[in-house]
Amino acid sequence: MILVEVTDKKTSRQFLEVAKVLYKNDPVWVCPLDQDINKIFDPEKNAYFKEGGAIRWILKDDQGNLIGRIAAFYNKKKANLFKQPTGGAGFFECIDDQNAADLLFNSAKKWLENQGMEAMDAPVNFGENDNFWGLLVEGYTHPAYGMPYNFPYYKKLFENLGFKPYFTQITKHLDMTVPFPDRFWKIAEWVNKRGGFTFKHFTYKDAEKFINDIKTVYDQAWVHHEHFIPLDIKVVREGLESAKPILEEDFIWFVYHGDEPVAFYIMFPDVNMILRHFKGNLNLWNKLRFLYYKKTKEITRIRQTMMGVIPKFQGSGLESAIFWHLREPVLVKRPHITEMELSWVGDFNPKMLAIQEAVNAKPGKIHITYRKLFREEGGEQHAAQIPLKR
Repeated sequence: MILVEVTDKKTSRQFLEVAKVLYKNDPVWVCPLDQDINKIFDPEKNAYFKEGGAIRWILKDDQGNLIGRIAAFYNKKKANLFKQPTGGAGFFECIDDQNAADLLFNSAKKWLENQGMEAMDAPVNFGENDNFWGLLVEGYTHPAYGMPYNFPYYKKLFENLGFKPYFTQITKHLDMTVPFPDRFWKIAEWVNKRGGFTFKHFTYKDAEKFINDIKTVYDQAWVHHEHFIPLDIKVVREGLESAKPILEEDFIWFVYHGDEPVAFYIMFPDVNMILRHFKGNLNLWNKLRFLYYKKTKEITRIRQTMMGVIPKFQGSGLESAIFWHLREPVLVKRPHITEMELSWVGDFNPKMLAIQEAVNAKPGKIHITYRKLFREEGGEQHAAQIPLKR
């Protein structure tokens, strides 16, 4: 086997090609956009490079065939939130061969150790955890945009290398053609009658205000998470700008108590239902095809990516009230939308797991974020649970 570091346009192209080769006969896999992955490893476009670094490799067999790839990365600010400095490895793809997997991960481990890391999480993203995060272990169905998909044998490759589950990510699916439980709407009606709250959906016209409101809520709602980092407004701004071609403004909702933002809810159309036709290439022709598929209502699924309620108003029924306001834009205006993917909720977040249950969402997918300790072989750590009561 031949391990090659990605250093130029040719090897960058081969890094993308590895997945296309391995999954070419898999009817479920959806090729991520080449530009989405390239952007992650571009220091000019990824803010995580400011206090960190990344490296990529491709793996070939003796005949020069592509058989694997991996990326390793670290960000000092995130790494030092843990008991030991912890880096990450991701974008792992490999044939069903333990020796090949060992070579890839051991190369990542050695590089991270040289950067001062003492552990690595995998498979994770060199960025936020709403995309390219976790190993799929249950629910090998159509992946939503940004959600990882991999072969079932990857679990064996990871665990044979000594990776231990750090937390489990639970995704559930909601059939939008089935009425919500009556108790859910009763809570929403109670919130609406109570008064004091106003509900507004996002608009690009007032984008800067809403971006700041997201940060205000996020920084309060997630502060109890063990690896909390205040939200970077620049990251939110760039994400919303890049999503402009596909984002529906009334898929993002905010709740205000007086003038104070107290909750938000973010959904996106699952553009993977269109991107599955493009093999990762969003050239001019495919952009035109995208517009055609969008008009023909090819997208029948939406993905909930994030929800936040500040601690002061958790348990006030705001989640139900938000869904009440979503009825018009989703169920009435867009009857072709038949499914919502609630992805993902960590097993460390009991409140959000309870919401999944409250709306009668059905089991969908399970991903695992693994951790490998470098100096305590066989050791194990778990993400701390967010307190149910503040």
